[in-house]
Amino acid sequence: MFSALSLLAGTTLLAQEWPQFLGPTRNGVYAGPALADAWSGDGPTQVWTKRIGAGFAGPVVADGRVILFHRVQDFEVIEALDPLTGRTQWNREYVTSYRDDFGFDPGPRSVPVVADGRVFTFGAQGRLHALDLDTGDVLWNVDTRRRFEVRKGFFGAAGSPLVQGGRVLANVGGPEAGIVAFDVETGDLLWTATGDEASYSSAVGATFDGEDSGVFFTRNGLVAVDPATGSVRFQQRWRSRIGASVNAATPLVIDDLIFLSSSYGTGAVTFRVRDNQLTELWTSDDVMSNHYATTVHHDGYLYGFHGRQEYSPSFRAVELATGRVLWSEDRFGSGTVTLAGDRLLIMRETGELMLAEASPDGFRPITSAQVIDAPVRAYPALANGYLYVRNDNTLVCLDLRP
Repeated sequence: MFSALSLLAGTTLLAQEWPQFLGPTRNGVYAGPALADAWSGDGPTQVWTKRIGAGFAGPVVADGRVILFHRVQDFEVIEALDPLTGRTQWNREYVTSYRDDFGFDPGPRSVPVVADGRVFTFGAQGRLHALDLDTGDVLWNVDTRRRFEVRKGFFGAAGSPLVQGGRVLANVGGPEAGIVAFDVETGDLLWTATGDEASYSSAVGATFDGEDSGVFFTRNGLVAVDPATGSVRFQQRWRSRIGASVNAATPLVIDDLIFLSSSYGTGAVTFRVRDNQLTELWTSDDVMSNHYATTVHHDGYLYGFHGRQEYSPSFRAVELATGRVLWSEDRFGSGTVTLAGDRLLIMRETGELMLAEASPDGFRPITSAQVIDAPVRAYPALANGYLYVRNDNTLVCLDLRP
């Protein structure tokens, strides 16, 4: 039997909140108040807009706060905002010297996590912080790059930590500490596992055959660990033969299946998990190869982006059990997708927001509007019917309610 563990242990979350990467259940599913079926000619109402610093880290929403992680000059800043006005409630900052080797955005990449009355952030240089949610006071921090001798990699640290059973799990990527667990309250090191380098994917919690697992997509491939001890339950190499490649999409767990996807000639695969053994159902590089955006699942079908971001990927529907492509909108362009009921909320990299049916019978757009300037690479947060979306210098709050 399977049960999701993404409702973080020790914390009662309201379904309409968005306290971590990909939402309450860390699978891109929104379960809050219904959204409007259509927007006016100007698009959804803009509630507020705020100039912000650099970064690819999307916002999160929990306990009456929007938590924003961004870079302002030479500081990484964690900031709490009022969700209906955008006014700052508190902020904390620390010095960073991160520079991107490829000239991309120098800001943090990892989406914050709110759990157990705390905010957890993982900066571009691997600095892990725990802050009090109410006050912003720093409770503890760990420089994982120095402590575990982590090399920089292509784009710095980017995977969002997983909070599970009083532990903070992170794929830090050290040669003897690929995956690491810290105590939520103290930051004390609890265990290390594998020597896998860090990827740009965020882990997800799950239970298989009655056993809790933290499911990671590291640079080397799929790894599931016991969150209490760090022992490896199962693993499978899933990595491109190309050195200049990344794994970025989050593993998608549906019952006893795991959907895993990457680009750079790696492709997608669906595994069945039984007794900590993996059985491959199908694999292909021509079906749903995710570059960075995680696919969503609805009623046995996958909806997501196929292909490299720089080559204008397609948006398509795929049957989960077989890998059969049902339809494909070619040269659609990059973006992110969120499932809201039986609707797909697609935030395109161009700044266009689109609402479409989650249907295996064809691509059926309902409404769309230009809501923010391009480029939009960060994941939005959807909470209480409000969408919070950022680009490289602006955060916007949109009212999507009827």
